Amino acid sequence: MEPGSSGLRRLVHEAAKFGAVGGAGLLVNLGVFNLVRHVTELPVVRASIIATVVAIIFNYIGFRYFTYRDRDKSGRTRELTLFLLFSVVGLVIENGVLYAATYGFGWDSPLQSNVFKFFGIAVATLFRFWSYRTWVFRTMPARELRTEADPYLATDSPRQHQRIS
Repeated sequence: MEPGSSGLRRLVHEAAKFGAVGGAGLLVNLGVFNLVRHVTELPVVRASIIATVVAIIFNYIGFRYFTYRDRDKSGRTRELTLFLLFSVVGLVIENGVLYAATYGFGWDSPLQSNVFKFFGIAVATLFRFWSYRTWVFRTMPARELRTEADPYLATDSPRQHQRIS
């Protein structure tokens, strides 16, 4: 096996877990968006912002307890602050695309709104993946990772302590 392949494998695994949470968050986002559009008279971008906020809350729970559950948990206040900061930037990207399509080009049919909402989510997701893994859910230092893993590595089995000759 090549030296860098385990790092690539970890990144692919992380991206898959990020995608699973993000995919569920996408369904939440689009579902809330369309529900708000159909039951209220709110303008399209306001409905989208509400949906994005609901999805952000859903995604934080999924990222913290599924995708990045093995990451450093010592600075939850810092983590949540950075998550919200980068999520707001993602919200602006996502809804900026929808705003430009709706008010800049007049594309505001339900189908067009969903297409540009989806496109905005896709663009913002690239930013979110980079920022969350780089700044929010930081990798735990090796020393702390070893300390947390020790209880799982320890065993009372006498066979574990026998030396193989």
